[in-house]
Amino acid sequence: MNSDRLAEQGQLKARVARLSVISNSLLTAAKLAVGLAIGSIAVIAEALHSGVDLVAAAMAWWSVRKASQPADVTHPFGHGKFESLSAIIEGALIFVAAVAIIWIAVARVIAGGREVRLPLVGLAIMLVSAAVNVVVSTVLFRAADETESPALEADAWHLRTDVYTSLGVLVGMGGIYLVRAAGLPGDHFIDPLAAVIVSLLISHAAWGISRRSLGQLTDAMLPSPERRLIERLIAEHYPQFVNYHRLRSRRAGSERHIDLHLVLPPDTHISDAHQLCDHLEEDIRRALPNVHALIHVEPEGHQD
Repeated sequence: MNSDRLAEQGQLKARVARLSVISNSLLTAAKLAVGLAIGSIAVIAEALHSGVDLVAAAMAWWSVRKASQPADVTHPFGHGKFESLSAIIEGALIFVAAVAIIWIAVARVIAGGREVRLPLVGLAIMLVSAAVNVVVSTVLFRAADETESPALEADAWHLRTDVYTSLGVLVGMGGIYLVRAAGLPGDHFIDPLAAVIVSLLISHAAWGISRRSLGQLTDAMLPSPERRLIERLIAEHYPQFVNYHRLRSRRAGSERHIDLHLVLPPDTHISDAHQLCDHLEEDIRRALPNVHALIHVEPEGHQD
């Protein structure tokens, strides 16, 4: 039953990751073409951002397919951490894109700015980009929540950040149009300023993505609410055992791994001990999705 659920989740992950690859491919090409045509560094920066999103989406697609593979000889604990690794690399790619955007924008300011042609065309492509990414990122967030996939969550944040930055560039294009319409000076510097703001926004998102995924790669314990839930479930079985210790937990992609040592009265029959462990493991699996629980039984007075 658990393997069937994991297979269904793997198929869902692959479908939505493929959707992200397709949408990012189209948006990257469209933004780059418009940015070069109208001479806007902010729109070109957004094309670079979407290009990074495309690489991230391709990595997410690969990682969720890899993570859905069952455990084998070389990966006896499964392939879940491929998703966490993908999310870390996606976060690093966002940082690289942010630095590149700032570098180009500063160079543009030092050079004295450059006139942006047809700012309303840039505004239109940013509006389309924001609308498309709202839809696709919403689909990704829902799938990430359902499957607890860090790779899909990172990809969703890529696209949601793209929505915010597209709106920032949209405001910049609108500002250039209004400043020119009013006959005011300084419109040359609105475009690189919008690009810098874009880079700062995506850097913040990159930090959040990387920090969460790094915890999984370094086997950080499960969050406090989940640990308290596990402890409560164990406590509900207290009349049947003496004590427990060495409770450990970690996350690998969408999978949780939990193990503990259960101390039983020395006269407990082996079949009763086995039944208790099965019942406790089942309670934990019902409370938390995608759990692999391992319980080591010890007689009282012989704790390791």
